[in-house]
Amino acid sequence: MTDSLTDGLDELARELDQAHVFHSWSAQAAPPGLVVASGRGSRVWDHAGREYLDFSSQLVNVNIGHEHPAVVAAIREQAELLTTIAPSTVNLARGEAAKRIVDRAPDGFSKVFFTNGGADANENAVRMARLHTGRDKVLSTYRSYHGNTGAAIVATGDWRRMPNEFARGHVHFFGPYLYRSEFWASTPEEESERALRHLSRVIESEGPQTIAAVLLETIPGTAGVLVPPPGYLAGVRALCDAHGILLILDEVMAGFGRTGRWFAFDGYDVRPDLITFAKGVNSGYVPAGGVVISDPIAATFDDRVFPGGLTYSGHPLAMASIVATLDAMSSERIVEHAREIGAEAIAPALADLADRHDVIGEVRGEGVFWAVELVADRKTREPLPAAAMGRIKSALIGRGLLPFIQDNRIHVVPPCVVTADEVAEAAAIYDDVLATALVAD
Repeated sequence: MTDSLTDGLDELARELDQAHVFHSWSAQAAPPGLVVASGRGSRVWDHAGREYLDFSSQLVNVNIGHEHPAVVAAIREQAELLTTIAPSTVNLARGEAAKRIVDRAPDGFSKVFFTNGGADANENAVRMARLHTGRDKVLSTYRSYHGNTGAAIVATGDWRRMPNEFARGHVHFFGPYLYRSEFWASTPEEESERALRHLSRVIESEGPQTIAAVLLETIPGTAGVLVPPPGYLAGVRALCDAHGILLILDEVMAGFGRTGRWFAFDGYDVRPDLITFAKGVNSGYVPAGGVVISDPIAATFDDRVFPGGLTYSGHPLAMASIVATLDAMSSERIVEHAREIGAEAIAPALADLADRHDVIGEVRGEGVFWAVELVADRKTREPLPAAAMGRIKSALIGRGLLPFIQDNRIHVVPPCVVTADEVAEAAAIYDDVLATALVAD
């Protein structure tokens, strides 16, 4: 195609978007965002061929990279065989997908309930917990995001729940975040101990006999890639066990390679009762999510109807993409690569940036799951203002890097298949932008 034609396609896409598409979490009069027409691996292009290094993984979901040929082929082959079928039927692709997921879960997990994505995975996990325990309340942290459906959005801790507080029985507490500790802690061990004491008091004050579950992101993602301090998740598990409360771990963002492990909780001394997933399980190629259910909870519904379901639960195209994704991730050692690239390339690159830029207050993360927290002052830890973050975002895009910006943070979250050369390329762009975009400040 000629340059004028391809530029015209980008313009047409923007015109159609602004005229007809209603965007999530947005004021609709805002100008259209970046046009993305194609992708491959860790890169995307617009119609005119402008290239961007994708260090957002879109919404931290394209773990296997864009357009992995094995996953694309599996979707195509399934489409030629059977495109859709009711969830009450038996389908081989659905069974194969479920088996591959439980094979990577702890012992004692045999069943998967498939959903359309992460929000309704959390929604149904909460439903299962309430029905299994006969209790109503669900505890979750203020720094969290669990999705945009009834219970999931109210379980969410950030501002997005406030216009949507229609669901019942939700209580919030503060989780650990040493850099901005709510507990006057000065070490990870203090933060863990004091955060657990806080949670214990919340449980006591709410009445343990009323609490069905504690719902946690194993590593809170959108809230800042908040890696839990030593002993915290094990301590939550102990509190839940002491009071007959279920532990739901939300692995929607952290699961399937993002931390360099199949599940993020594999790196901690904890075993949940319910595991929710989506995103990385098939890199979002077809919408899919689900709940991995421990055997005692699954048995609750052996002779009791589970009052939940979705038309597209276990959709064949989604199931085929899960099978192909997990098989490719295993055979190509993609999870191991994510762990290695995080330790050997991303961690040192970000540490070097922190050494040379005072605007960086803290770097934290693992695997391909990192946050760079930007501050106006390192001593006071005052967050960098929104206007400055906006300039940083624009500058990164202008230099060919697609960023994930949240509040005063740059989340460094490339696909698990990112190469060392691509990490170096991104680090050079971050370096240039942090050195130049804030000069006016």
